[in-house]
Amino acid sequence: MTLLELTSLRKQYGPVAALDGVDLSVPAGSRTAIVGPSGCGKTTLLRLVAGFDAPDGGRIVFGGQVLADGATQVPAHKRGIGIVAQDGCLFPHLTIAQNIGFGLDAEASVKAGRIDELMDMAGLDRAMLARRPDQLSGGQQQRVALARALARKPRLMLLDEPFSALDTGLRAATRKAVTDVLTAAGITTLLVTHDQGEALAFADQVAVMRAGKFAQIGSPREVYSRPVDSTTAAFLGEAIVLPATVAEGRADSPLGALPVDDTAYRGRAEIMLRPEQISVTRQEGSGGTPGTIAEINFCGPTSDVRITLGGEQAFSFRLDIPSREPLLPGDRVTIGVAGTAHVFR
Repeated sequence: MTLLELTSLRKQYGPVAALDGVDLSVPAGSRTAIVGPSGCGKTTLLRLVAGFDAPDGGRIVFGGQVLADGATQVPAHKRGIGIVAQDGCLFPHLTIAQNIGFGLDAEASVKAGRIDELMDMAGLDRAMLARRPDQLSGGQQQRVALARALARKPRLMLLDEPFSALDTGLRAATRKAVTDVLTAAGITTLLVTHDQGEALAFADQVAVMRAGKFAQIGSPREVYSRPVDSTTAAFLGEAIVLPATVAEGRADSPLGALPVDDTAYRGRAEIMLRPEQISVTRQEGSGGTPGTIAEINFCGPTSDVRITLGGEQAFSFRLDIPSREPLLPGDRVTIGVAGTAHVFR
């Protein structure tokens, strides 16, 4: 069942179209991530869903109720939607208990019990209730912000870059904790992020936004493995894009003859491989495609290399490879490919 439906949603700021006809269906109980570069329109979309701004065109339907359609604009406080911002937006002069309980309309004893329950849900020690936000770590503050947003039992949670200000290790741990809380509560979630890995790890559905439109919507594995174009492919992670001639399910490419995921297409095309499909070893014997290390930068567990291919189809590409064996510029290597290449049509 669809909980949130966006249809032909548009928002203009002067001559700039922040949103240019966006369509999106969010199933109930799901986690959807909207990912894209800065300025692509993803935060504008979240603000329209939250009710902070009104769309210039299109419709927003939530749980069967029209929230916005040009003539109608339901106020933000009447939408039953929770939101967690990038910095948590906690009240610095209030205690943690007062922050979480802010907006709860209940007797003191009932309110205190609900706050304790929310602290447990967010994985926070109740001893923190008397502290103020500046006495907590960044990850703890984000969990408090989540607990406050959950207090009024929203059916939809909006997460606006909620982990971007955290250190890498803390970001992953906080994201996992937040995901677990939302999943256990059965709350539909819409995450906005510019972090591709975060979107792929968090979501059931990923929507890739570019210049106010969705370039592609699908499961994390689908958008990563079968992106619609090379721009989307490069945004979602490292991609090796090669020229090829495709026929009968195989591509003639600088990396040799490769199986492809489109058996119907015939003709010239670009094909894509992900780095995890490629193995690079010091050249020994036959098998694989020969290449030469043109440039290498040691980065600890991995090395950033540029490999040049010889032959009739001279070509070079970059990728990260494990640093398990020392390689130097000029070394000859053998390149192996696993799986199928994706065809851009």
